[in-house]
Amino acid sequence: MNSFRHRRPARLGLPVLAMSLIAVAGCSSADDGGSAAVPSTGAAAVKLCRNLDKVLPRKVDGLGRRDPRPASELTAGWGDAVIILRCGVPQPPKMIDPGVAEGRDADALAGVVDGVNWLMEKRDGGAYRFTTANRSAYVEVSVTAERAAEDTSPILVGLAPAIKQAVPEGVAS
Repeated sequence: MNSFRHRRPARLGLPVLAMSLIAVAGCSSADDGGSAAVPSTGAAAVKLCRNLDKVLPRKVDGLGRRDPRPASELTAGWGDAVIILRCGVPQPPKMIDPGVAEGRDADALAGVVDGVNWLMEKRDGGAYRFTTANRSAYVEVSVTAERAAEDTSPILVGLAPAIKQAVPEGVAS
């Protein structure tokens, strides 16, 4: 069971987050699979992503850092591809879907964990993809179905300080 919906009920600022998610103009993601592919992004996002890479934790939810291949400052991983972070990804199409903002999409939910806004999407097979919202660059975190079945909260809590430090609030360009 994904405890994000069940054990951390108090941090969902849906009305405020919904308005900000709807207000942001979107583009489609060419990579919708949540892979470890290195994102293609602009210079401003690359700078933010490099700063993020420098402050990412060595461990997340008890898993040691094991970056995916090809090596890049835009990607990071923990465990054996259990948790994959990609920085500088395009805005997910569901981020501007009014059904998500209003809580009508069963496979996506907007929420806040430790001061970071997220779009949470359930993927095929039970995996999850979390993408930051209201930050100057989009950061995507993919979690395998096996890990997502346990509890994804410690993952997002573990990554929140680095994201808040390196990727300021704002609208991604």
